[in-house]
Amino acid sequence: MSPSLSTSPTSAATIINSNSSQLPATKSPLVQLITKCTVLPDRKSTESDLKLSVSDLPMLSCYYIQKGLFFPPPHIPIHRLFSLLTRSLSRALSFFPGLAGKLTTNPDDGRIFISCNDVGVEFIHAAAPTLSLQLLLRPSHDVPMEVQSLFALDGAVSYDGHFRPLAAFQFTELGDGAVFIGCTANHAVVDGTSFWNFFNAWAELCRSPATTTISRPPDLRRNFFGDSTAVILFPGGAGPEVTFSVGAPLRERIFSFTNAAVRELKSRANRWERDNAELYGKRMHDKKLIAEGEEISSFQSLCAQMWRSVTRARKHLRPEALTTFRMAVNCRHRIFPPIDKFYFGNAIQSLPTMAKVGDVAECELWWAAELLHRNVAAHWDEKIRKGVEDWETAPRCFPLGNPDGAGITMGSSPRFPMYEGNDFGWGGPVAVRSGKANKFDGKFSAFPGRYGGGSVDIEVCLAPETMAALLEDEEFMYYVSTGYEGEAVDAK
Repeated sequence: MSPSLSTSPTSAATIINSNSSQLPATKSPLVQLITKCTVLPDRKSTESDLKLSVSDLPMLSCYYIQKGLFFPPPHIPIHRLFSLLTRSLSRALSFFPGLAGKLTTNPDDGRIFISCNDVGVEFIHAAAPTLSLQLLLRPSHDVPMEVQSLFALDGAVSYDGHFRPLAAFQFTELGDGAVFIGCTANHAVVDGTSFWNFFNAWAELCRSPATTTISRPPDLRRNFFGDSTAVILFPGGAGPEVTFSVGAPLRERIFSFTNAAVRELKSRANRWERDNAELYGKRMHDKKLIAEGEEISSFQSLCAQMWRSVTRARKHLRPEALTTFRMAVNCRHRIFPPIDKFYFGNAIQSLPTMAKVGDVAECELWWAAELLHRNVAAHWDEKIRKGVEDWETAPRCFPLGNPDGAGITMGSSPRFPMYEGNDFGWGGPVAVRSGKANKFDGKFSAFPGRYGGGSVDIEVCLAPETMAALLEDEEFMYYVSTGYEGEAVDAK
C-alpha cells in the first residue's frame, strides 16, 4: 500500500510566476497547457560553483535529457496533487542545487561551471483529455508522436543552460485519469545515473512528506578528473551546433524482451550447452564457475543481437563498409580510486566497437557478442584515463549522430531505477517513455522491463525502411515479446 499523501498548500517561496494565460502552444493540439510556474528550492543553497568536468563538457552540444513515467490514476484531486508535486520538487532541489542553477562561462579563461544560485526550475501542468494509456502504450505499434508533447523545453541544447532553466517538468493529465510526469534535464549537468537518482529522490520526498532526508543523497564533489584544466571555447558565445539532422524521417518503437528471451540470448552468446540442463543451470546461477571477466553479460548478448539484426536490415550498406556500435559506459566504479556511485554529474564515456558490415550481418551471435564484451571488459582505469588525456589534447563536443548510416548508439541502461523507487504515493509507474531529444537513425535506449526479473525494453529509432526490414527479421522477432506491455495499459 502506498504511503499516505500530505497535501499542504504550496507556499509562495516555493512557486513564483504561476500563471495560466498566454501560455505557448504545445507541439500537439491534443495537449493543453494549464499552468506554468517556476519552482524554487525550499532552502537557500550554500554550495559553491560546480565546474563542468571532462565528461560534462562534451555534452554541451547534446539536447537535454527527456525521460518520463506514466502512472495510474491518482486517488486525490489533481489540484491537490499539483501542490504535492511542487512542494516535494522544491525540497528535492535543495538536495540537488545544481539543477536549480544556471551555466556560467568565466570570461577570463572560458571555464564553464554550474552556478548554484537558486533560480529554480520550470514546472508545467497540462491536460490531454483525448489521450489515454490504451492509446499511447499500444503494444507492437510505433510510439505515437503525441508522446513528444508530454515534455517541456523541447529543442533546448545543453549549452542553452546559460539562459534557460537547467531542468523542467511537465505533469500531464490524460483523459482516462492516468498521468504522465516528464522530466527534462540539461545533459551537461546530469547523466542517466544522476538523472534517475534525482527522480527517485523527488518521488521519495513526495510519498513521505514528513521526512527531512533522502536515502541516496548525491555526491556533489567534482572528483571525476576534477583537476583537469581543459576547456572548450565558443567564440562569441554562439555555442555548439547539433551534429545530426533533426528533421530526418524516423520510426520509433519499443521492443520488449522477457527474462527467458534474454537468458536464451546469453546462452547462445556464451555458447553454453543447452542440452545439459544441469550444467546450464549451474552456469547461469553459480558465478564461481565462471572466471571473472569471461562471461558475456545478458545486456551485451542482447546488444549483439540488435547489432546483427539492424545491420542486416540496412540493405543499402556495402559488406566492406564499417559499422559501429557505441555504448555509454558508467565510469564511476571503473577508475581507481572509484568515485561515489551517486556522484552528481556526468561520469561516462562513449565506447565504440567497430567491424565490417558483412561480418556483423553474417556472423554468429557469439562473434558479435565477444567483440562487444572484450571492449567493455577492457575499459577500466588505464583506458578511461587515456581517453581523458586524448580529449584534453583536443577538447570537443561529443559528435552525436549517425553520419555514415551504419552506426548504432545505445544509451540509458536497464539497470537504472526507472520503476524501482519512483512511487510518488499513489502507485508505481506503468511505463517509461522519452521525448524527441537526441533521436536519430540508430539511436537506441535501454530500459528495465516493466515487470522486472531481468526483462528489458529497447527503444529503437530507425529510418522507416530499416524499421520495416527489421520487423521482417524472423530471428530478431523470435525474441521480441508481443503484447508484453499490454498488461499495464489499462488505467481503470
